[in-house]
Amino acid sequence: MTTPRVPLSILDLVPVASGTDTSTALDQSVELVRLADALGYHRYWYAEHHNVVTFASSATALLIGRAAEHSKRIRLGSGGVMLPNHSPLMVAEYYGTLAEMYGDRIDLGLGRAPGTDPTTAAALRRGGAATDTFVQDVVDLHRYLSPRDGEGPEVTALPGRGTEVPLWMLGSSLDGAAIAAYLGLPYAFASHFAPQLRHEALGLYRSRFSTEFGTAEIRQPYAMVGVNVLVAPTDDEARFLFTTAQQMAAGIYTGRRGPLPPPVEDLAAVLSPEVARFVDDFQQVRAVGSPETVVAELAAIVADLEADELIITTYTHDPAHRARSFTLLAGAWGLDADD
Repeated sequence: MTTPRVPLSILDLVPVASGTDTSTALDQSVELVRLADALGYHRYWYAEHHNVVTFASSATALLIGRAAEHSKRIRLGSGGVMLPNHSPLMVAEYYGTLAEMYGDRIDLGLGRAPGTDPTTAAALRRGGAATDTFVQDVVDLHRYLSPRDGEGPEVTALPGRGTEVPLWMLGSSLDGAAIAAYLGLPYAFASHFAPQLRHEALGLYRSRFSTEFGTAEIRQPYAMVGVNVLVAPTDDEARFLFTTAQQMAAGIYTGRRGPLPPPVEDLAAVLSPEVARFVDDFQQVRAVGSPETVVAELAAIVADLEADELIITTYTHDPAHRARSFTLLAGAWGLDADD
């Protein structure tokens, strides 16, 4: 099989490993942005999460700004901003400011979930009821970033107006796919943690895609899919290191979430059969192994989902192993690295 050379991008939740702290995780993320930029990855996105000790990615705009200061060419963005937590005007101002400072390198991915539990969502001030206004919020956000005035109150995002920061729709369900199609936006499907509806959602998005609504930013469907990835010199080492991500997923199922744990030799010794079944299903869209193994598995995912782009998420207890994974994959996939 000839490997389809679709772009490769990275999703970062700024994981905090056991034995370290948030400041260390944030510094490690900057080093990974530098590396991804040099290796030729297409995008580096941050995902908004709140009140989760595993991750330090709650303030995406701040993370993007810092990353932009330490990179040259890679696109930077949110994967995504959880719009129910924010007013569209404020999001337009934040991302418009980033665009004015760093030019056409900023993406704005939007999600309709709060990215946290209901109690924390309420503490974020907008509350759960804001989810009902999601489509209108996206329309308003598009208008704030547009160079032309739209209908509605005479409110202008400054900075923001005229920056035309590209909007993306994120989703893990048929609802997100339908909204992306209706609004004419590129679509990123979260198959790295919600794989069950991936074929149906992507098919719905492509079949219903329309450019008739005023928010349309592309002429034809464009789908990016999330994949769990870990590359090591051998299949055995990669599977061993991947047990960190598997234990993290188990914490989601059991409600006992914590910093990233170290890998284990015998996963069955720390996960019950019920939890192990959940983890395997939760992470079924994955490519784990040597460079050759992972390239073949990613190529199969591209063919199966007709993906236009892949966005990978990688968790290792030791950040050096994460950096090595990115490096090995970039070389095997043939990315255009800086000399």
